[in-house]
Amino acid sequence: MEEKILPILRFDNFNDYWRTSSLLSQVEVRRGLTYNPNDVRSKGARVLRSSNIVDDSFVISDDDVFVSKDVINIPRVSNGDILVTAANGSTKLVGKHAIIKNLPDDEIVVHGGFMLLFKTEQNYFVNAWMSSNEYKRVLQFVQGGNGAIGNLSSVILKSMKMSVPSFSEQSAIGSLFSTFDDLLARYKDNLTNYQSLKETMLAKMFPKAGQTVPEIRLDGFEGEWKERTLGSLGSVAMNKRIFKNETSVNGDIPFYKIGTFGGTADAFISKEKFKEYKEKYPYPEIGDILISASGSIGRTVVYNGEAAYYQDSNIVWLKHDQQLDNSYLKQYYGIIKWSGIEGTTIKRLYNKNILETNIFLPPNVAEQQAIGAYFSNLDNLINSHQEKISQLETLKKKLLKDMFV
Repeated sequence: MEEKILPILRFDNFNDYWRTSSLLSQVEVRRGLTYNPNDVRSKGARVLRSSNIVDDSFVISDDDVFVSKDVINIPRVSNGDILVTAANGSTKLVGKHAIIKNLPDDEIVVHGGFMLLFKTEQNYFVNAWMSSNEYKRVLQFVQGGNGAIGNLSSVILKSMKMSVPSFSEQSAIGSLFSTFDDLLARYKDNLTNYQSLKETMLAKMFPKAGQTVPEIRLDGFEGEWKERTLGSLGSVAMNKRIFKNETSVNGDIPFYKIGTFGGTADAFISKEKFKEYKEKYPYPEIGDILISASGSIGRTVVYNGEAAYYQDSNIVWLKHDQQLDNSYLKQYYGIIKWSGIEGTTIKRLYNKNILETNIFLPPNVAEQQAIGAYFSNLDNLINSHQEKISQLETLKKKLLKDMFV
């Protein structure tokens, strides 16, 4: 008796059982081009490789290789084909795939280490299926391991079995995941653009060494900037030391060590200890910028008033007066060159390094606040896109699990 195959989640109006089919009945498998190093040219036919698949999306890469058109002895690539990694230096990369879209006008072929799946109008369904658990289970048969080169052979692909619904349901599922992929690609493109804009503006909105004004300045501000040491503006502060026997794996107040700074605490202290130490010893004020002083030094977290405690000497902050705006200081930490450690392998930021580090300041705090607000808005856009991407990826993963068998 034929097995009755049904996914957990379906579109309305579809209730037929899925059937078992071979991948080869859905697509055709085609190998890539083999060429010699002396066939490479500065222009010619573009050759697609691993760098053209980024996060399950197809991209044209600045590192693409071109070969002489005379050596091409295989069919060209078309929009809608599925590019599949057949062999790579890591088995983790073997089997990654993407629908080819928005091809430039070049003649384009695929490198010999890759394969194309093509033919059917249902490529979007097949591409989505190749992200499903059913496809991933097949990849366990990929040759290689322990660092060896994996190989997804055409024999393996041609022997693959897959569960498929009716033609119309395939179309609906393929369209859904194509829309997801397009939406994710747009958010990722926007995220990259915002991140690039921030990097550019950080380089242009603060004076360079030897200069007294920035290249780009917000409207309404003028006058020369001054260079000061952080030590002339404040002092380094940190929480009182907490010993290991004063912490627990469960408790009232999260205790952040350098390994959990900016993440999720794995140690806690009592409310009583927290209240006592907060009242008697240095503790950050709302808005203070906490800095990692060991490991990956210079990472920052804004203290927003939450009940939390921080590892002494490894997590510190600059206690300062109204000469500094914290939103400005946070951004400056992103480009700062710490005194005494630049160009070294030192993984510790001592108080002396912080206090002797120079910072450029505009003539008044109002300009600091305006600069801080500008970059805070950019950070909010970046964070919102990162959160949206994470939400979409989580939803896509859930749908892939539930809409395929």
